Amino acid sequence: MKQHTIIFGLIVLLGIGCEQKMSDTGHSEEVPEPQYTLSADQTHSYWSSAIEPLIEVESGAVIEVNTEEASDQQLTPESTVEDIKNLSFDPIHPLTGPVYVEGAEPGDILKVKLHKVELGSWGWTGIIPGFGFLSDEFDEPWIKTFEFDKNSGTAAFSEDINIPLKPFPGVMGVAPDTEEELSTVPPRANGGNMDDPHMTEGTTVYFPVQVEGALFSIGDAHAAQGLGEVCGTAIEAPTRIVYEVEVIKGGREIQEPQYETDDYYAVTGFGKTIDEAAKKATRYMIDYLVEEHNMDRNEAYALCSLAGDLKIAEVVDVPHMLVTMHMSKEVLGVK
Repeated sequence: MKQHTIIFGLIVLLGIGCEQKMSDTGHSEEVPEPQYTLSADQTHSYWSSAIEPLIEVESGAVIEVNTEEASDQQLTPESTVEDIKNLSFDPIHPLTGPVYVEGAEPGDILKVKLHKVELGSWGWTGIIPGFGFLSDEFDEPWIKTFEFDKNSGTAAFSEDINIPLKPFPGVMGVAPDTEEELSTVPPRANGGNMDDPHMTEGTTVYFPVQVEGALFSIGDAHAAQGLGEVCGTAIEAPTRIVYEVEVIKGGREIQEPQYETDDYYAVTGFGKTIDEAAKKATRYMIDYLVEEHNMDRNEAYALCSLAGDLKIAEVVDVPHMLVTMHMSKEVLGVK
Protein backbone atom coordinates (compact mmCIF):
# COMPACT_ATOMS: atom_id res chain seq x y z
CA MET A 1 0.00 0.00 0.00
CA LYS A 2 1.28 3.43 -0.82
CA GLN A 3 2.23 5.58 2.14
CA HIS A 4 0.67 8.98 1.89
CA THR A 5 -0.77 11.54 4.22
CA ILE A 6 -4.38 10.71 4.93
CA ILE A 7 -6.90 13.23 3.75
CA PHE A 8 -9.80 13.32 6.13
CA GLY A 9 -11.99 16.22 5.04
CA LEU A 10 -15.39 16.87 6.50
CA ILE A 11 -16.95 19.45 4.18
CA VAL A 12 -19.36 21.90 5.78
CA LEU A 13 -22.64 21.84 3.94
CA LEU A 14 -23.93 25.30 4.89
CA GLY A 15 -24.25 27.55 1.90
CA ILE A 16 -22.95 24.98 -0.58
CA GLY A 17 -25.34 23.82 -3.27
CA CYS A 18 -25.59 20.21 -4.41
CA GLU A 19 -24.34 19.15 -7.83
CA GLN A 20 -26.87 18.43 -10.50
CA LYS A 21 -26.93 15.39 -12.78
CA MET A 22 -29.35 14.21 -15.40
CA SER A 23 -31.20 10.96 -14.75
CA ASP A 24 -31.95 8.42 -17.46
CA THR A 25 -35.39 10.01 -17.76
CA GLY A 26 -33.87 13.42 -18.46
CA HIS A 27 -34.82 14.95 -15.10
CA SER A 28 -32.27 16.83 -13.02
CA GLU A 29 -31.23 15.06 -9.82
CA GLU A 30 -29.20 16.39 -6.92
CA VAL A 31 -25.83 14.87 -6.09
CA PRO A 32 -25.28 15.10 -2.31
CA GLU A 33 -22.33 17.17 -1.14
CA PRO A 34 -19.37 14.97 -0.15
CA GLN A 35 -18.40 14.87 3.51
CA TYR A 36 -15.03 13.20 2.92
CA THR A 37 -12.47 13.37 0.12
CA LEU A 38 -9.71 10.98 -0.92
CA SER A 39 -7.10 11.72 -3.58
CA ALA A 40 -5.90 9.58 -6.50
CA ASP A 41 -2.60 8.80 -4.79
CA GLN A 42 -4.23 7.24 -1.73
CA THR A 43 -4.41 3.79 -3.21
CA HIS A 44 -3.56 0.11 -2.91
CA SER A 45 -3.25 -2.50 -5.67
CA TYR A 46 -4.25 -5.73 -3.94
CA TRP A 47 -7.04 -6.99 -1.67
CA SER A 48 -6.35 -7.76 2.00
CA SER A 49 -8.01 -7.25 5.36
CA ALA A 50 -4.61 -6.11 6.65
CA ILE A 51 -4.64 -2.84 4.67
CA GLU A 52 -5.16 0.04 7.08
CA PRO A 53 -8.21 2.20 6.29
CA LEU A 54 -7.60 5.78 5.21
CA ILE A 55 -10.73 7.15 6.86
CA GLU A 56 -13.53 6.01 9.14
CA VAL A 57 -17.02 7.14 8.21
CA GLU A 58 -20.51 6.70 9.58
CA SER A 59 -23.24 4.75 7.80
CA GLY A 60 -24.89 7.21 5.43
CA ALA A 61 -21.69 9.12 4.67
CA VAL A 62 -21.04 10.60 1.23
CA ILE A 63 -17.48 10.21 -0.03
CA GLU A 64 -15.69 11.84 -2.95
CA VAL A 65 -12.75 9.93 -4.41
CA ASN A 66 -10.40 10.59 -7.26
CA THR A 67 -9.18 7.50 -9.09
CA GLU A 68 -6.21 6.94 -11.37
CA GLU A 69 -6.43 5.05 -14.66
CA ALA A 70 -5.65 1.34 -14.51
CA SER A 71 -1.92 1.56 -15.28
CA ASP A 72 -1.35 3.95 -12.35
CA GLN A 73 0.31 6.59 -14.54
CA GLN A 74 2.56 4.18 -16.43
CA LEU A 75 0.70 5.35 -19.54
CA THR A 76 -0.02 8.91 -20.67
CA PRO A 77 -1.84 10.56 -23.58
CA GLU A 78 1.46 10.41 -25.48
CA SER A 79 2.16 6.71 -24.85
CA THR A 80 3.23 4.40 -27.65
CA VAL A 81 3.41 0.65 -28.24
CA GLU A 82 6.79 0.66 -26.49
CA ASP A 83 5.07 1.72 -23.27
CA ILE A 84 2.65 -1.21 -23.57
CA LYS A 85 5.62 -3.55 -24.03
CA ASN A 86 7.15 -2.26 -20.80
CA LEU A 87 3.92 -2.20 -18.81
CA SER A 88 4.23 -3.68 -15.30
CA PHE A 89 1.22 -5.43 -13.77
CA ASP A 90 2.43 -4.75 -10.20
CA PRO A 91 0.61 -1.41 -9.79
CA ILE A 92 -2.35 -2.37 -12.01
CA HIS A 93 -5.73 -1.38 -10.57
CA PRO A 94 -4.82 1.36 -8.11
CA LEU A 95 -7.86 1.36 -5.81
CA THR A 96 -8.72 4.45 -3.81
CA GLY A 97 -9.35 3.45 -0.20
CA PRO A 98 -10.00 1.52 1.95
CA VAL A 99 -12.85 3.25 3.76
CA TYR A 100 -13.87 1.88 7.17
CA VAL A 101 -17.65 2.12 7.68
CA GLU A 102 -18.69 2.26 11.32
CA GLY A 103 -20.97 -0.56 12.43
CA ALA A 104 -20.30 -2.83 9.45
CA GLU A 105 -19.77 -6.45 10.54
CA PRO A 106 -19.47 -9.80 8.77
CA GLY A 107 -22.93 -10.91 7.68
CA ASP A 108 -24.11 -7.34 7.03
CA ILE A 109 -24.58 -5.80 3.60
CA LEU A 110 -22.79 -2.65 2.50
CA LYS A 111 -25.01 -0.58 0.24
CA VAL A 112 -23.06 1.71 -2.11
CA LYS A 113 -24.94 4.28 -4.19
CA LEU A 114 -22.96 5.69 -7.11
CA HIS A 115 -24.12 9.30 -7.24
CA LYS A 116 -21.58 10.70 -9.68
CA VAL A 117 -18.93 9.29 -12.04
CA GLU A 118 -17.08 12.16 -13.70
CA LEU A 119 -14.43 11.58 -16.35
CA GLY A 120 -11.00 13.13 -16.53
CA SER A 121 -9.67 14.49 -19.81
CA TRP A 122 -8.20 11.40 -21.44
CA GLY A 123 -8.13 7.61 -21.62
CA TRP A 124 -6.45 4.67 -23.32
CA THR A 125 -7.17 1.19 -24.55
CA GLY A 126 -4.70 -1.45 -25.59
CA ILE A 127 -3.83 -5.02 -26.36
CA ILE A 128 -1.37 -6.44 -23.85
CA PRO A 129 0.43 -9.63 -24.97
CA GLY A 130 -0.59 -12.61 -22.85
CA PHE A 131 -3.75 -10.90 -21.59
CA GLY A 132 -7.28 -10.91 -22.98
CA PHE A 133 -9.95 -13.39 -24.06
CA LEU A 134 -8.13 -14.22 -27.31
CA SER A 135 -4.60 -13.81 -25.98
CA ASP A 136 -3.41 -16.85 -27.93
CA GLU A 137 -4.42 -15.12 -31.19
CA PHE A 138 -3.31 -11.54 -30.49
CA ASP A 139 0.29 -11.52 -29.31
CA GLU A 140 1.44 -8.09 -30.56
CA PRO A 141 1.09 -4.99 -28.35
CA TRP A 142 -1.24 -2.21 -29.50
CA ILE A 143 -2.45 1.04 -27.96
CA LYS A 144 -4.88 3.85 -28.70
CA THR A 145 -5.31 6.99 -26.60
CA PHE A 146 -8.29 9.34 -26.48
CA GLU A 147 -8.84 12.99 -25.63
CA PHE A 148 -12.43 13.31 -24.47
CA ASP A 149 -14.87 15.79 -25.95
CA LYS A 150 -17.28 16.09 -23.04
CA ASN A 151 -19.66 18.24 -25.08
CA SER A 152 -20.21 15.45 -27.59
CA GLY A 153 -20.32 12.72 -24.95
CA THR A 154 -18.35 10.41 -27.24
CA ALA A 155 -14.80 9.19 -27.83
CA ALA A 156 -13.52 9.20 -31.41
CA PHE A 157 -12.32 5.69 -32.26
CA SER A 158 -11.81 6.62 -35.91
CA GLU A 159 -13.05 9.19 -38.40
CA ASP A 160 -16.27 7.22 -38.77
CA ILE A 161 -16.72 5.56 -35.37
CA ASN A 162 -17.64 7.40 -32.18
CA ILE A 163 -18.13 5.53 -28.93
CA PRO A 164 -20.66 6.85 -26.38
CA LEU A 165 -19.04 7.70 -23.04
CA LYS A 166 -20.69 6.01 -20.07
CA PRO A 167 -18.13 5.94 -17.26
CA PHE A 168 -18.21 3.43 -14.42
CA PRO A 169 -15.79 1.91 -11.88
CA GLY A 170 -14.48 -1.44 -13.14
CA VAL A 171 -13.32 -2.49 -9.67
CA MET A 172 -15.29 -2.07 -6.43
CA GLY A 173 -15.28 -4.17 -3.33
CA VAL A 174 -15.02 -4.77 0.37
CA ALA A 175 -12.00 -6.43 1.92
CA PRO A 176 -11.90 -10.25 1.86
CA ASP A 177 -11.55 -12.15 5.12
CA THR A 178 -7.84 -12.81 4.73
CA GLU A 179 -4.58 -11.01 5.42
CA GLU A 180 -3.13 -12.58 2.28
CA GLU A 181 -2.43 -10.13 -0.56
CA LEU A 182 -4.88 -11.12 -3.30
CA SER A 183 -4.69 -9.95 -6.91
CA THR A 184 -7.20 -7.35 -8.04
CA VAL A 185 -7.46 -8.94 -11.50
CA PRO A 186 -10.32 -11.47 -11.06
CA PRO A 187 -13.85 -10.89 -9.77
CA ARG A 188 -14.47 -12.38 -6.33
CA ALA A 189 -17.19 -12.77 -3.70
CA ASN A 190 -16.09 -9.42 -2.23
CA GLY A 191 -16.63 -7.71 -5.60
CA GLY A 192 -13.32 -6.96 -7.24
CA ASN A 193 -12.77 -6.64 -10.97
CA MET A 194 -16.37 -7.04 -12.08
CA ASP A 195 -16.04 -4.78 -15.15
CA ASP A 196 -19.82 -4.49 -15.47
CA PRO A 197 -20.80 -1.37 -17.46
CA HIS A 198 -24.25 -1.44 -15.85
CA MET A 199 -22.70 -0.46 -12.50
CA THR A 200 -22.64 3.19 -13.48
CA GLU A 201 -23.90 6.53 -12.20
CA GLY A 202 -27.23 6.10 -10.42
CA THR A 203 -26.72 2.39 -9.68
CA THR A 204 -26.86 1.00 -6.14
CA VAL A 205 -24.52 -1.93 -5.48
CA TYR A 206 -24.77 -4.34 -2.52
CA PHE A 207 -21.70 -6.08 -1.11
CA PRO A 208 -21.55 -8.91 1.46
CA VAL A 209 -19.45 -7.56 4.35
CA GLN A 210 -16.63 -9.95 5.21
CA VAL A 211 -14.58 -8.03 7.80
CA GLU A 212 -15.26 -5.41 10.46
CA GLY A 213 -15.70 -1.97 8.92
CA ALA A 214 -16.19 -3.46 5.43
CA LEU A 215 -13.04 -1.64 4.14
CA PHE A 216 -14.48 -0.47 0.83
CA SER A 217 -12.26 0.53 -2.13
CA ILE A 218 -12.98 1.63 -5.69
CA GLY A 219 -11.07 2.27 -8.92
CA ASP A 220 -10.18 1.05 -12.43
CA ALA A 221 -12.67 3.44 -13.98
CA HIS A 222 -13.72 2.94 -17.59
CA ALA A 223 -14.99 5.70 -19.87
CA ALA A 224 -16.67 3.12 -22.12
CA GLN A 225 -16.75 -0.67 -22.37
CA GLY A 226 -18.75 -3.36 -24.07
CA LEU A 227 -20.06 -6.35 -22.15
CA GLY A 228 -17.18 -8.82 -21.96
CA GLU A 229 -14.22 -6.39 -22.27
CA VAL A 230 -12.77 -9.05 -24.57
CA CYS A 231 -9.42 -7.52 -25.56
CA GLY A 232 -8.45 -6.96 -21.93
CA THR A 233 -9.02 -3.24 -21.63
CA ALA A 234 -11.85 -0.74 -21.80
CA ILE A 235 -11.19 2.97 -22.31
CA GLU A 236 -9.18 3.23 -19.09
CA ALA A 237 -9.49 6.70 -17.58
CA PRO A 238 -9.02 8.75 -14.41
CA THR A 239 -12.26 9.82 -12.72
CA ARG A 240 -13.89 11.63 -9.85
CA ILE A 241 -16.55 9.52 -8.11
CA VAL A 242 -19.08 10.50 -5.46
CA TYR A 243 -20.66 7.60 -3.61
CA GLU A 244 -22.71 6.98 -0.48
CA VAL A 245 -22.32 4.06 1.93
CA GLU A 246 -24.97 2.51 4.18
CA VAL A 247 -24.80 -0.53 6.44
CA ILE A 248 -27.78 -2.90 6.17
CA LYS A 249 -28.30 -5.20 9.14
CA GLY A 250 -30.74 -8.04 9.60
CA GLY A 251 -31.51 -8.41 5.91
CA ARG A 252 -31.19 -11.43 3.70
CA GLU A 253 -27.76 -12.91 3.11
CA ILE A 254 -26.02 -12.50 -0.23
CA GLN A 255 -22.97 -14.47 -1.35
CA GLU A 256 -21.76 -12.08 -4.05
CA PRO A 257 -22.51 -8.48 -5.07
CA GLN A 258 -25.94 -7.55 -6.34
CA TYR A 259 -27.21 -4.24 -7.71
CA GLU A 260 -30.24 -2.31 -8.82
CA THR A 261 -31.40 0.70 -10.80
CA ASP A 262 -34.82 2.28 -11.15
CA ASP A 263 -35.55 -0.25 -13.90
CA TYR A 264 -34.25 -3.62 -12.71
CA TYR A 265 -32.71 -5.73 -9.96
CA ALA A 266 -29.55 -7.68 -10.82
CA VAL A 267 -27.35 -10.38 -9.33
CA THR A 268 -23.77 -11.37 -10.16
CA GLY A 269 -22.07 -14.77 -10.29
CA PHE A 270 -18.39 -15.42 -10.89
CA GLY A 271 -16.82 -18.70 -11.94
CA LYS A 272 -14.04 -20.32 -13.93
CA THR A 273 -16.44 -21.11 -16.77
CA ILE A 274 -19.39 -19.25 -18.26
CA ASP A 275 -21.59 -22.22 -17.29
CA GLU A 276 -20.55 -22.05 -13.63
CA ALA A 277 -21.02 -18.28 -13.45
CA ALA A 278 -24.39 -18.38 -15.24
CA LYS A 279 -25.73 -21.13 -12.96
CA LYS A 280 -24.69 -19.17 -9.87
CA ALA A 281 -26.37 -16.00 -11.17
CA THR A 282 -29.56 -17.95 -11.88
CA ARG A 283 -29.59 -19.46 -8.38
CA TYR A 284 -28.98 -16.05 -6.80
CA MET A 285 -31.91 -14.55 -8.70
CA ILE A 286 -34.12 -17.44 -7.61
CA ASP A 287 -33.06 -16.78 -4.00
CA TYR A 288 -33.89 -13.09 -4.41
CA LEU A 289 -37.35 -13.79 -5.84
CA VAL A 290 -38.15 -16.31 -3.11
CA GLU A 291 -37.00 -14.09 -0.27
CA GLU A 292 -38.11 -10.66 -1.52
CA HIS A 293 -41.16 -11.49 -3.64
CA ASN A 294 -42.66 -14.46 -1.76
CA MET A 295 -42.39 -16.95 -4.60
CA ASP A 296 -41.77 -20.66 -4.24
CA ARG A 297 -38.65 -21.92 -5.99
CA ASN A 298 -40.56 -23.40 -8.93
CA GLU A 299 -42.27 -20.08 -9.63
CA ALA A 300 -38.99 -18.21 -9.27
CA TYR A 301 -37.13 -20.59 -11.59
CA ALA A 302 -39.86 -20.26 -14.22
CA LEU A 303 -39.87 -16.45 -13.97
CA CYS A 304 -36.11 -16.42 -14.49
CA SER A 305 -36.71 -18.31 -17.73
CA LEU A 306 -39.53 -16.00 -18.84
CA ALA A 307 -38.20 -12.59 -17.82
CA GLY A 308 -34.65 -12.91 -16.48
CA ASP A 309 -31.84 -11.64 -18.72
CA LEU A 310 -28.48 -13.37 -18.39
CA LYS A 311 -25.61 -11.11 -19.47
CA ILE A 312 -21.89 -11.81 -19.77
CA ALA A 313 -20.34 -8.93 -17.86
CA GLU A 314 -16.73 -9.91 -18.42
CA VAL A 315 -14.61 -12.77 -19.76
CA VAL A 316 -11.22 -11.09 -19.92
CA ASP A 317 -9.76 -12.41 -16.66
CA VAL A 318 -9.37 -15.95 -17.99
CA PRO A 319 -10.27 -18.32 -16.44
CA HIS A 320 -12.44 -16.02 -14.30
CA MET A 321 -15.83 -15.00 -15.73
CA LEU A 322 -18.65 -12.82 -14.43
CA VAL A 323 -22.27 -13.34 -15.47
CA THR A 324 -25.22 -11.30 -14.28
CA MET A 325 -28.99 -11.72 -14.41
CA HIS A 326 -31.33 -8.73 -14.65
CA MET A 327 -35.00 -8.81 -13.68
CA SER A 328 -37.30 -5.97 -14.75
CA LYS A 329 -38.97 -4.10 -11.89
CA GLU A 330 -41.92 -3.48 -14.18
CA VAL A 331 -42.37 -7.23 -14.51
CA LEU A 332 -42.13 -7.56 -10.74
CA GLY A 333 -44.79 -4.89 -10.26
CA VAL A 334 -42.54 -2.59 -8.21
CA LYS A 335 -42.08 0.22 -10.75
